[in-house]
Amino acid sequence: MRNGESQTGFNFLGWLKNFFIGKAKNPLDRSVFHNLSLVAFFAWVGLGADGLSSSCYGPSEAFITLGRHFYLGIIVAIATAITIFVIAESYNQIIELFPQGGGGYLVAGKLLSPTVGMISGAALLIDYMLTITLSVASGADALFSLLPVGFLAYKLWFALIGLMILILLNLRGVKESITVLMPIFLAFVITHAVLIICALLPNIMGFSTMVQATSVDVQSSARELGMLGMVFLVLKAYSMGAGTYTGIEAVSNGVSILREPRVKTAQKTLRYMVISLAVVVLGLMFAYTFFRVEPQVGKTLNAILFERVVGGWGIWGYGMILITLFSEAAILFVAAQAGFIDGPRVLANMATDRWVPKRLALLSDRLVAMNGILIMGISSAVLMVATNGNVGYLVVLYSINVFITFCLSQAGMVRHWWQSRKATPGWMKKLLVNGVGLVLTGFILVSVTILKFHDGGWITLFITGTIILLMWMIRQNYLQTRRLCREMDVIIQQVEKDPSILGVKPLPAGTQFDPHERTAVIFVKDYTGIGIKALHALFKSFGGGFKNIVFVQLGLINAGVFKGQDELDNIKSKVEEQISHYVDMLNRFGYHAEGVTLYGTDTVEEAVKAAKQIIEKHPNSTFFGGQIIFPKNSLLMRLLHNYTLFSIQRHLYEQGIPLFVLPIELKPKL
Repeated sequence: MRNGESQTGFNFLGWLKNFFIGKAKNPLDRSVFHNLSLVAFFAWVGLGADGLSSSCYGPSEAFITLGRHFYLGIIVAIATAITIFVIAESYNQIIELFPQGGGGYLVAGKLLSPTVGMISGAALLIDYMLTITLSVASGADALFSLLPVGFLAYKLWFALIGLMILILLNLRGVKESITVLMPIFLAFVITHAVLIICALLPNIMGFSTMVQATSVDVQSSARELGMLGMVFLVLKAYSMGAGTYTGIEAVSNGVSILREPRVKTAQKTLRYMVISLAVVVLGLMFAYTFFRVEPQVGKTLNAILFERVVGGWGIWGYGMILITLFSEAAILFVAAQAGFIDGPRVLANMATDRWVPKRLALLSDRLVAMNGILIMGISSAVLMVATNGNVGYLVVLYSINVFITFCLSQAGMVRHWWQSRKATPGWMKKLLVNGVGLVLTGFILVSVTILKFHDGGWITLFITGTIILLMWMIRQNYLQTRRLCREMDVIIQQVEKDPSILGVKPLPAGTQFDPHERTAVIFVKDYTGIGIKALHALFKSFGGGFKNIVFVQLGLINAGVFKGQDELDNIKSKVEEQISHYVDMLNRFGYHAEGVTLYGTDTVEEAVKAAKQIIEKHPNSTFFGGQIIFPKNSLLMRLLHNYTLFSIQRHLYEQGIPLFVLPIELKPKL
């Protein structure tokens, strides 16, 4: 009896998994893409929340940098809003050029070089981990602004529990998690719109007074700091508000999960995000300026502002503050969704290109990149504990990495428009947009790195550099293995010229098919020299006692394949074509050969199911599989190269079905 299973057949662990994460989904169901994809409004919630929530910490960081020079905040606010629209327009062009998804990794990889793409991807992964950490930590800050200072000791535990809940929601699937969080997002938008209007309306009514006060403050700042000093302070505050722009790239990264037509849906989503972000950022920074908000221990700048605006409304004002700060805390938790949605997707893309272990491209039975979600969630929890959830510290780490990706993406687009200028109508305008984006993002990246290098900036550069080095080592290992495997493909040509070298003893002409005869069932992967060597090892080691041969090949549906029905159809055609080569080869020797093709997200599970069905048809079956023997069996080799066959062997053994492993040396000869 298995663990968790009673004599009545009730599987407790399975029930627990279904209760928290949900029942398995069929990746071959043609309706699954429609059911999982997001319309623009839902995408605005799931992806746009990352951008909109940055208004909870980006503008405040910029305003605090100004110190007593409050009215300089208006200049910074206008510059910030302009930058938002410039970056958004540049990403709008990226969406058009990469309709299947154009995150920083893909853009830099295709338009600059694969290695530069890897650097961008590494920075982006750190960015998404910090997106989750910073969003949850900021949410905890906003919520604990409502509580007495004594409760701050429990803030870290609260943040970690919130992180665990988000991991569970995302393991269930992206659409379900967004549906749950949508009311929170709407509450944030409505409450902040009301409070910003209440804060700005009296000042707008006295527009001439506001202009005069701004002029006096700017002149005073110029006298105190000097014109050059004042310009430097404005630029410093502008740079320190870099967290405001983080999240704008989330839409281009997440195009693949959007509803068709994806490009229009993505552009509409980006438009929703940018307009809402610009309005909230301008509104908050103007309000900070007019109310001369100064930081206080244990409270966010927004909490202080809201108390100033509606604190005199009695119980209604307190209720409004309570709802607004609660929605602000909640939307920051919603914003962590961008990290959970796009982070695993970047990991999966990099796994497909072999920069990270390829198992990170695997999907769970809920059709989510479970390994990626767990890595993002656990890494974020470690960062949360390491930084004690300090938002100011996290913003520094966050801003540097996201602007590395911004700069590389803009540089790639500038290069593309220049190289394709003869074939692209309106190329000058497109190049100008991305060129301005490159200048702005480059300026912010250099400024933040210099200003905050000794305050933690060096840590994110060190971590990113370490990950880049590790990714390069992983890639080199995969390239070396691929080179060795391809050298073995010469065996295919040798066998096609002289099939006898396989060592297969032909059956007498006219041999009749009998499903009860001895049957060899061999698991293969693609039509390669490795598969031919496994077939050769079978006949060499076990003689010619088999009359029937069954080839089993799995079309693994991972994140690289699960992007649309066309990709699934392509993998099915490829698998069926390749297994037919094995079948035709054995048919020439008089054997009854057949192919069994499987499709799923779990190789082991599908193989065990197929084994039971094959035994029903061929009761006298023996199972085989080829396993590559690497020259060096290091820890890195075990991490990078899955030993799926041994897992299949173990599961079949539990069912009383033996499987023989055929060792395959990486040598291009039989």
